[in-house]
Amino acid sequence: MAKEIKFSLVYRDMWQSSGKYVPRVDQLVRVAPAIIDMGCFDRVETNGGAFEQVNLLFGENPNKAVRAWTAPFHKAGIQTHMLERGLNALRMNPVPSDVRELMFKVKKAQGTDIARSFCGLNDPRNLKPSIEFAKKAGMISQAALSITNSPVHTVDYYMGIVDKLVEYGADEICLKDMAGVGRPSTLGQIVSKIKKSYPHIKVQYHGHTGPGFSVASMLEVARAGADYLDVAVEPLSWGKVHPDVITIREMLKADGFSVKDINMNAYMEVRALTQEFIDDFLGYWIDPSNSHMTSLLVGCGLPGGMMGSMMADLTGFKGAINAAERAHGEPESSLDTLMVKLFNEVELVWPKLGYPPLVTPFSQYVKNTALMNILAMSSHKPRFSTIDKDTWGMILGRMGTLPGPLAPEIIDLAKEKGFEFYTGDPQDEYPDALPEFRRMMKEEGWDEGEDQEELFEFAMHERQYRDYKSGVAKERFEKDLDERRAKAGAPIVVKRPVVEMPKFKVEEYTARFPAATPVQAPAAGKMLWEIDVRDESKAPVAGTSATKGEPLGYVQTRYGMEEIIPSRSGRVVAVTAPQGKDVAKGEIVAFVE
Repeated sequence: MAKEIKFSLVYRDMWQSSGKYVPRVDQLVRVAPAIIDMGCFDRVETNGGAFEQVNLLFGENPNKAVRAWTAPFHKAGIQTHMLERGLNALRMNPVPSDVRELMFKVKKAQGTDIARSFCGLNDPRNLKPSIEFAKKAGMISQAALSITNSPVHTVDYYMGIVDKLVEYGADEICLKDMAGVGRPSTLGQIVSKIKKSYPHIKVQYHGHTGPGFSVASMLEVARAGADYLDVAVEPLSWGKVHPDVITIREMLKADGFSVKDINMNAYMEVRALTQEFIDDFLGYWIDPSNSHMTSLLVGCGLPGGMMGSMMADLTGFKGAINAAERAHGEPESSLDTLMVKLFNEVELVWPKLGYPPLVTPFSQYVKNTALMNILAMSSHKPRFSTIDKDTWGMILGRMGTLPGPLAPEIIDLAKEKGFEFYTGDPQDEYPDALPEFRRMMKEEGWDEGEDQEELFEFAMHERQYRDYKSGVAKERFEKDLDERRAKAGAPIVVKRPVVEMPKFKVEEYTARFPAATPVQAPAAGKMLWEIDVRDESKAPVAGTSATKGEPLGYVQTRYGMEEIIPSRSGRVVAVTAPQGKDVAKGEIVAFVE
């Protein structure tokens, strides 16, 4: 009997690999019946990753979105799965253990069947709690391998991780080929060894199409024994996203596999609705380059979904780089020249930082370091003049063990700065936090929600949740949408009413926090709490720790990057300059007490 290959539609990831947002819940509910009617999917990736955060950025309730979106698939007998980042759960930085555990309880109650858990460093210690929490909550635990191609990422390396994950109780293994740079033959060997060692373990493959290997990879893993393949549908398939289900189904059918038929009328309906959502508003945040494949990704190994953010960052830094080039009598770099420089710099930086798999958030750390190097070198400064605090956390082992050795120059730089390397369990660095969030919710008069889902959301995304509750998130999103529509010559839609967020002057902050110390901008320029220049919602939230002598943020000046150094250690109690704001030298940007 022919082996059956089952398909999972990664509708959530299709959108987030293309642009900034996903469809609104009313749109998701509209497309769900057509996805079900296609008849070829056993699974649909509905949430996780940045899904909840994206809804908060809309100014909408993500918990209602998850419940409404998963419900029709459950009724049809189709499994739903989510993506979570191990130690980082659903955000870009580490999460306390009790918040991680609550996440699985909440997601199971909301209708998510499978938890796909990955660690960007492939550190099994970060995945052990995810596996245990998922199974305790009644979910299927699918532990993922972050696939990349380097001298240290061998078949034996990955099998050593698989052995640990199975020992911890994982029900399934996913090969998460987030940049699509895994070599087909290597991927086939990994799957073959998993199936030989653990025949009861289901294997799912997830591969992006950016550099062009994914179709060959899917055939290789299918032949080696994989059970599920992640696929997409037009108009968001191919490019930097995922292969289309039609092509993959026909390829496997021709190779002798058993695959479900596709209801093409339903496929065309999904295709049309997806295009409608793009035309409605989501297309304003989709970079046109994401519809193209590029072999340039083979060398640098960056995920294709990062292309949009990377180009935005390059555009934001281009002025400062060009100014430095002019000051030194050198020709200005074009955007294309800078892109090639950045790709080349990533190739150089990556091994020096210990070969972290280039997946969220570590792909951003490597890209940011490479970008800062280019900026520094344009001013004739040495490489690694500026490394942000999150990247230092990765380097020092506070997020897990790096796959490869650090370059001697990075170790020397850490010692020069007086930093200490950490070898303990990363989770131990982030103590439980739910009691404090319960206290703050009670203080605000907020309900913890059904199955404590509102408590979870607040604890996972405090800044974005506060912006959602105040109404500022909706106001910010609709303003951005209006500006993009106007730029494109589209009509302005009528806004829904929003709640005004209280605005305070610096003097009022001083009165509210008399014991706090102001943090000032060291120079005039653009405020960057995080190197990513795109997202104006990024800034430290109340309670974020600050360390005397260590950068809390940066000011992008016309000549380079200036670090914002707090004069005392403590916690951030207020932020007065949002991400992307133009600040003056000496301007107060935050308060620490």
